[in-house]
Amino acid sequence: MHYRTLGRTGVQVSSLTLGAMNFGRIGRTTQDEATALVDAALEAGINLIDTADAYSGGESETLVGKAIAGRRDDIVLATKAGLPMGDERNHKGSSRRWLVTELERSLRRLGVDHVDLYQIHRWDPATSDEETLSALTDLQRAGKIRYFGSSTFPAYRIVQAQWAAREHHLSRYVTEQPSYSILQRGIETHVLPVAEEYGLGVLVWSPLASGWLSGAIREGREITTSRSGFMPQRFDTAIPANRAKLDAVEQLAKVADEAGLTMIQLALGFVTAHPAVTSALIGPRTLEHLSSQLAAVDTVLTADVLDAIDSIVAPGVDLAPEEKLDAPPALLDPAVRRRR
Repeated sequence: MHYRTLGRTGVQVSSLTLGAMNFGRIGRTTQDEATALVDAALEAGINLIDTADAYSGGESETLVGKAIAGRRDDIVLATKAGLPMGDERNHKGSSRRWLVTELERSLRRLGVDHVDLYQIHRWDPATSDEETLSALTDLQRAGKIRYFGSSTFPAYRIVQAQWAAREHHLSRYVTEQPSYSILQRGIETHVLPVAEEYGLGVLVWSPLASGWLSGAIREGREITTSRSGFMPQRFDTAIPANRAKLDAVEQLAKVADEAGLTMIQLALGFVTAHPAVTSALIGPRTLEHLSSQLAAVDTVLTADVLDAIDSIVAPGVDLAPEEKLDAPPALLDPAVRRRR
């Protein structure tokens, strides 16, 4: 396993992170299975585990907490808040009221007294940066979180939050967690340069593009990945963006074959090759999945292979931008971009 410094924190984290989104009902993962995955990941040298309150309605945090019991100090533990937790209107977002309440609930589910990295799951346009950063700074000073970061923030919001922290003399986000894969390269345009400018650690999610880059999805095969039932629209090849992804996958498979690599090695080797990326989140449901992803730890892509990838999906291009969940509100709601 390789280790990199998480932004400017001095904390060393593994180049692969165990993502726990599939722990619980989303991935149909039991406690025994989750514990086995944590055991194997730690044995392989992974020291960063990432979960969120919203994953299976808190079940993921509970499974992670039980799996790490007795070895908390050896793990860099990350979780998130901000997505809706039920139907109550204030059980979401990044207000002080909600973050203080929900962190306590996350700590109880995880069975710990602090988390190392607390991340705002999505930018909340209803809440000011000062409100959120002030709450996070107080939680940090109380010892309940060591650091905090953002997730899936547009580049201009990352910059704005950095300026707000400076202006109001508050602690700042030290990490960003964006979507990044060979098929979704949009963050290369603004997010990654901004992260480098501000010294942020970058933990990328969906490096296998929801399974498109796992090797299981190919032309002429029935799509049977675990995510096809969870997000069927992302795998309907009648949709032009999915057709474009499948065409790219066929070309990428040839590149991988010629380089003597699996598709997983190609995909993970690509995202971890970027100098701004600290770690890539993997989300295995089974030990077999984990083993195939750990095989990419030592993968170093040559310039020829990286050039071939660039010729298939150009730098800065998203084949399915709507899947990245970072679109500004004005692109999603016409009322926001029309004068009343």
